[in-house]
Amino acid sequence: MGGTPNVVLGVVSEWAPAATHVAPSYGRVPAMTAKTRASITARIALSVALLACTSVLPASAAAAASIVYQNETFAQYQQQLAGGQIQSVTINKRLRSLRITLKNGSYVLAKYAKHEEPAVAAALAAKHVAVTVLAPSVAIKEVPKKAAHHKLRYIAGGIVIVVIVIVGAVLYINRKRAANRD
Repeated sequence: MGGTPNVVLGVVSEWAPAATHVAPSYGRVPAMTAKTRASITARIALSVALLACTSVLPASAAAAASIVYQNETFAQYQQQLAGGQIQSVTINKRLRSLRITLKNGSYVLAKYAKHEEPAVAAALAAKHVAVTVLAPSVAIKEVPKKAAHHKLRYIAGGIVIVVIVIVGAVLYINRKRAANRD
């Protein structure tokens, strides 16, 4: 075979052609493409930006979710109104409820009777309390959904009970007949 001797990993090979590409590190060839890694400053900047975004989101969600309304009677609401303790009120006409923010920072929820909304709004306006009336589209979203009555489940359960009773009666009658024969 023609060609020059080639040394790869300490082994002499005479059959390799003269134009072979052999690296001086015994067969290890450097990478053909450059590594595409971001610089350390870009990584740090991205990490800081992501950390800032993730720390802001839970704080805003916690602030919105932290409002808890305590239920109170309409008489308690009237006492607070007379005492000047109410800072603002949001009226939901569909639920006939008053979401009240007191001057001490607490939140309460009171319900009023049917057709009392004009009188309640007038009393709040007379005491110079900030009043917000929810739009019908927003008020509808706050209405709790009624529990779905699973009519078909009750019917199926009733049928199963009837079948069990019939099978039990048939088995009981068959045992009595068998006992009478003996």
